[in-house]
Amino acid sequence: MHIMDLKERFLKYVSYDTQSSEESTTFPSTEKQKVLLEALRDEMRMLGMTDVTMDQYGYVMGTIPASKGYEQAPVIGFIAHVDTSPDMSGKDVKPRVVEDYDGGDLVLNGHLTMRVEEFPELVFFKGHTLIHTDGTTLLGADDKAGVAEIMTAAEYLMTHPEVKHGKIRIGFTPDEEVGRGVDYFDVKAFGADFAYTVDGGMEGELEYENFNAASAKIDIQGRNVHPGYAKGKMINAIDVACELQTLLPAAERPQYTEGYEGFYHCVGVSGTVERASLSYIIRDHDADRFEKKKVFMWACVDLLKQKYGSDVLNLTLKDQYFNMRKMVEPHPQVIDKALKAMEMADVKPLVRPIRGGTDGARLSFMGLPCPNLFTGGMNFHGKFEYCSLTTMRKAQQVILNLAQLWAE
Repeated sequence: MHIMDLKERFLKYVSYDTQSSEESTTFPSTEKQKVLLEALRDEMRMLGMTDVTMDQYGYVMGTIPASKGYEQAPVIGFIAHVDTSPDMSGKDVKPRVVEDYDGGDLVLNGHLTMRVEEFPELVFFKGHTLIHTDGTTLLGADDKAGVAEIMTAAEYLMTHPEVKHGKIRIGFTPDEEVGRGVDYFDVKAFGADFAYTVDGGMEGELEYENFNAASAKIDIQGRNVHPGYAKGKMINAIDVACELQTLLPAAERPQYTEGYEGFYHCVGVSGTVERASLSYIIRDHDADRFEKKKVFMWACVDLLKQKYGSDVLNLTLKDQYFNMRKMVEPHPQVIDKALKAMEMADVKPLVRPIRGGTDGARLSFMGLPCPNLFTGGMNFHGKFEYCSLTTMRKAQQVILNLAQLWAE
């Protein structure tokens, strides 16, 4: 059996175009994601893993059986997603490998350079082996770095029986990037007591707090009248849309917030005088502030209804996911073991809130406490994406350390 190293595996996985789609109504949202999922299923079987399944939705699961005498240890899961972001093409990815990176600017192609002054965290990776794009597609380290790290760790455990561990479950999912990654994930069939998504970025990241999230869509029905005779009659739906945007606090837009600060983010606007619509996402780590943000959005819409008429604006507000912290904190060992696994791998832990959400957040609310571990990928979702193979090797080691720590 040919043993693939981490680099070879990662480069192989990014060659699959697995972009998911916001517009699609199927699950998974694109058929092409299944091509990589099927390949992973076959690879898991080839490695000798047991209970390897791929269900109708594309979820791939498999087991690394417990070492003899460790059958009673908690069952631990590792989960990653195969899809890449709809934001940029993931087709015909041409990765470039830079050995012993010198800490300077990286030329992606004839007219595109990744400059250290624009991406100062590059300094951290001096001396690492970096993999970056040619500037025409994303790389797909989000989350094929995680997939490769999990699979390489799995292969190591399957070929090194002297490493003692309990039963380990591996799961690969589609459609994480469009927010539907665990819509049909069968937590009971997965059968883990605790799990980790391997879907973070910077070396050392450990995340168990994420945003509470809602989406808001405001449809505006204007009243179009010939502009020459519009006085006192016309309601310009575009004007109403602009007015709503100005009612929301400008300081609470993503470009002015960080850390634990939430935001209102206008992600889409379209319109004519007759009809317009606005799309927002609303985010906050704190549950009370999150509720207040939603109430404030209703209040702004109500104010404009009073001004223009109750049938002019229609708000649809939906919760998307919640902060997993309250589901993870009752199980401190999940975090303690991750911190210890990092220290053993000579990684400095960075515990910080996710300014986003992960499949792990939703899984935590489905009964599977599931913090998020770093992968070494950076600048996700665009042409400046890169990852450190040096950090990826540490992420793989953290997975192996966790496997052993949970068996103690």
